[in-house]
Amino acid sequence: MKREVITTGKTVEEAVEAAVKELGAPSADKISYTILEEPRRGLFGIGATPAKINATYSAGGAEIALEFVEKVIADMRIDAKSRLEDKGEGNWWINIEGSGAGVLIGHHGETLDALQYLANLTANRKGDREKHEHVRIILDVEGYRAKREEALRALARRMAERVQKYKKSVMLEPMNPYERRIIHSEVQLIEGVSTNSIGSENNRKVVLYLDEKGIKKTAAKKQDNPGDDK
Repeated sequence: MKREVITTGKTVEEAVEAAVKELGAPSADKISYTILEEPRRGLFGIGATPAKINATYSAGGAEIALEFVEKVIADMRIDAKSRLEDKGEGNWWINIEGSGAGVLIGHHGETLDALQYLANLTANRKGDREKHEHVRIILDVEGYRAKREEALRALARRMAERVQKYKKSVMLEPMNPYERRIIHSEVQLIEGVSTNSIGSENNRKVVLYLDEKGIKKTAAKKQDNPGDDK
């Protein structure tokens, strides 16, 4: 998304600084500008004119996603702020913090996942004239995802113990692909128990069952259908 502004300042440098702030660019080297008017001191300060520039800035996909998230927060009148963090290799983290941010999580993160999906669509939407690299947006609310992951790993360990104790399979509630991967990876570290996924689409569930061979699994071993939880 391309933005354009005209700014002024006592010097060209000040006009550029004003443009960077108004455009929301990370730094001056990220914008392009044309000097429309050079500054003039005038005589004894009389007749002085400021520098004037025309500046443009093309926001990247991550910044576009951040704008989308901030607009949703504002439209919902939620008392929260969002922060963008570059995780490298095209991965970006948007963390939302604030007293009213919890409403964006939903049941087991369903609302958060839906908002993250829309943020990724927005970030990677192809414009008519602009091109930018594909980015992956991870949306979080006050560290919810880390807490949820630990809760899922603890659940996986408890259910694995139940399978070993009662020699019966255990079926978990429906989960999204990200959460199922967490369950699979944790159970892979437990001897005597394996996992599989059954069901379709949003109703897909993880099943923990007794592995009579008792072979210790490794993180590289896949216990689900190929490509299911990618």
